[in-house]
Amino acid sequence: MAHTYPQTVGKQSASLGPRRKRRWGGAAPYLFIFPWIFGFLVFTLGPLLFSLIISLFDWPIVGKVHFIGLGNYVEMFTDDPLFWKSFGVTLKFAALFVPLNIAVGLGLAILLNQNTRGNAIFRTAFYLPSVISGVALAMIWSWVYSGDYGILNYFLSIIGVQGPDWLNDKNWSLVAMVVASLWGQGSMMLVFLAGLKGIPKDLYESASIDGAGKIRQFISITIPMLSPTILFNLITSIIAAFQQLTLALLLTGGGPMKSTYFYAMYMYENAFKFFKMGYSAANAWFMFLIVLTLTFLVFKSSEAWVFYEGEMKRKPEKTTKSVRKGRSA
Repeated sequence: MAHTYPQTVGKQSASLGPRRKRRWGGAAPYLFIFPWIFGFLVFTLGPLLFSLIISLFDWPIVGKVHFIGLGNYVEMFTDDPLFWKSFGVTLKFAALFVPLNIAVGLGLAILLNQNTRGNAIFRTAFYLPSVISGVALAMIWSWVYSGDYGILNYFLSIIGVQGPDWLNDKNWSLVAMVVASLWGQGSMMLVFLAGLKGIPKDLYESASIDGAGKIRQFISITIPMLSPTILFNLITSIIAAFQQLTLALLLTGGGPMKSTYFYAMYMYENAFKFFKMGYSAANAWFMFLIVLTLTFLVFKSSEAWVFYEGEMKRKPEKTTKSVRKGRSA
């Protein structure tokens, strides 16, 4: 018995070695992604849950906190005309901005996809506006839109057109905001350009041999092959439309007559102008639900118009059963 005891201990220690190695080997991937997990919990998920909690409170920046349940949401829907005003302005802006953003980005990508001299210079020139800060962009457009010395009205005067005071006219201020927002097309343009580069040239060659023109090729080849890219850019455009704040805050301040009073500005003022943090958190959660709903609807509709290369759609069960019956007969 005295001789077997050391042997047993030696076998146990030898078996513990691989176990420890397997344990540390399984934990190694989690150690590498731990910084991201920590950042997500502390800076994303944590503030998200905290905003949901404070949306149920009367939470001023300075003062006592009172639990009011769904009081902020009830007040928002029933006793705050600025809520509906800002939401309506944002919907109008999104209805104009999203399709124009997609169309302009796709058009620039098609132009830059041509094999011409100096293409790299044009790509850089079209991308540069997207790296300009929002404050600098607002300053540039304030000079462009100025009713007294703006360059836009100067060019209009050359052709005999009297331009309006873009930022101080309620009929044109929202249009001016849409055009200014379209200026940063660099990222979307590059995404579309990458999608165009991924379309096989054989498809265009076969279509041209069959007699299809450029417009027919664009409708039958380019659009279907780019539909996944269009889906991605459509969703990002919707999110950007509902988050529009910087340009309106610096160019118009929500005016004139609340014509550019976006929902993000309404939420911002409730938090940092009126110091109603709980109410602003309720506003933010409503916007989150609206964007989530629109994104879900876009994804749901994508089954009808998004084409993925190599995708095989399943046949209906009735069709499959009828084929089987025909084969058996």
